[in-house]
Amino acid sequence: MTPEAIRTLSNLRQEFYSLFAAAMDYPVKITNRNSQAGNLSIASWVDRQHQINYLCIVAHTAPDEFIPERPFVLRLMVNKGGDFAGVSRQRKAGQEMNQSWHLELVLLPEEVLGFIPWLVSLVQFYDTRIATSVLEPPSPLEQQLYLNHSFHSISTQPAIDKLAQQLSTEQVQMPCLSFSQKR
Repeated sequence: MTPEAIRTLSNLRQEFYSLFAAAMDYPVKITNRNSQAGNLSIASWVDRQHQINYLCIVAHTAPDEFIPERPFVLRLMVNKGGDFAGVSRQRKAGQEMNQSWHLELVLLPEEVLGFIPWLVSLVQFYDTRIATSVLEPPSPLEQQLYLNHSFHSISTQPAIDKLAQQLSTEQVQMPCLSFSQKR
């Protein structure tokens, strides 16, 4: 990742986690770690069932020194990926990690803060199972989110469009090899 992308991701994480913590009904612990050492900064909380939940934001794709035009796209994960071992070490006796649901959302950096109210409502739904509490996402999703499913891997349409645009650009730039067959 370029130094600018690293700074942007770090700043977005901090702002997102702070706003997310302020919007939640539960105390949220923000753990800042050295991501270059492989440890991710995360936000974690204990739900009504006394299960530990966590979220982290990582780069899905990002510009780097070899491909500076690569799109900067994020992946927001709840109860999936990230530093599962680090979070589980923080649990108290009788607390379990919430493995009943997870979310993986691919989105653009400019979309991430707008998803906080939606994400808070989704967390509240999985804690209370009251479907009327789930807000509409602020950006169109590439597929429907089914609340009766426990595991979601979805993307925003703008993120899909950005990735598709980059893919089509890469395909145009790649030389086409042809092999003639001799018989």
